Amino acid sequence: MVKLRMSAAALACLIAAACGRAPSHAAGNGASAGPQLASRTSASPATAATVPRPGSAANATRAPQGETSAPLIADSTDGVHIEYHVYGAGSTAVVLIHGWSCDSSYWREQLAPLEAKYTTVTLDLAGHGGSGRNRTDWSMARYGEDVAAVVRRLPNSRVILVGHAMGGPVALEAAPLLGARVIGIIGIDTFRSLGLPPPAPRDVERAVAPFRTDFIGAMHRLVPTLFEPGANPAFEREVEDDMARAPAPIAIASLVSLNSMDYRTLLPAMHAPIVAIDSDLGHAASEARIRKFVPSFRAITLKGDGHFLMLQDPKRFNSVLLREIDAMAREDGH
Repeated sequence: MVKLRMSAAALACLIAAACGRAPSHAAGNGASAGPQLASRTSASPATAATVPRPGSAANATRAPQGETSAPLIADSTDGVHIEYHVYGAGSTAVVLIHGWSCDSSYWREQLAPLEAKYTTVTLDLAGHGGSGRNRTDWSMARYGEDVAAVVRRLPNSRVILVGHAMGGPVALEAAPLLGARVIGIIGIDTFRSLGLPPPAPRDVERAVAPFRTDFIGAMHRLVPTLFEPGANPAFEREVEDDMARAPAPIAIASLVSLNSMDYRTLLPAMHAPIVAIDSDLGHAASEARIRKFVPSFRAITLKGDGHFLMLQDPKRFNSVLLREIDAMAREDGH
């Protein structure tokens, strides 16, 4: 993604797991080092279903989120307060899980179309947004418990988990805790590394080291690589500033946990269908590999978008997201 006192490939293959990137083949011992944020020029053609981008689509800038529900609180299993909001009504609940060093406001463009049909829930994972920070274990498993704590407060018997970037793995951690209530999982620009072994701990630590040394500087160098050429510079800077303000100890610990996950041990517990909606930055997801673990897996690629496609191209993204949510609800008999 970007050189931070080490090769771009080595950094990219690990840091990018937080941003749902494609597998690297340059890790030590010849094994995959996990997801990689490749440049557009090095990306291979998408093999998954693709959705061309309308030529006049505008990049998003921050806008008021609009009418918000009153904040609610759920207690995670370790006593941390998790703030969440509920919008709309419907028999099926759609739970939106944000990515690494972000918060629930990154779903602001999805609220209106979703709440018109579904109970729509946003939450801040522990250490993010309005949620508590009184925790020392910043693992994906703990974040999964945050999501489960919120869902247990909902009356809905059917739930679809939607996770952006790190939120995708968090959804996978939450799903077994919620059992048959989860009727589908949708990952946004994530899941490309499903079925691959995790990188070696020494590779994770080497890649994370620049963030330990200069978190703000490293984040400002990282974030531009998440955007496609010609992206709105004001929005890009907004995201840089947002993510650079994240609490460094929490962000770094989360990144280490994320890149240490072995999805091969987690996926056998998945019984709901899984769909990925990806940008075309980096390599396409290997559907053949992932289907060895999740036979129903499908990937959809939105061409021309960057990592924050739900904000950069909300009209097209929302159309695809609603289509997939509707299909999951129908397949469940509703």
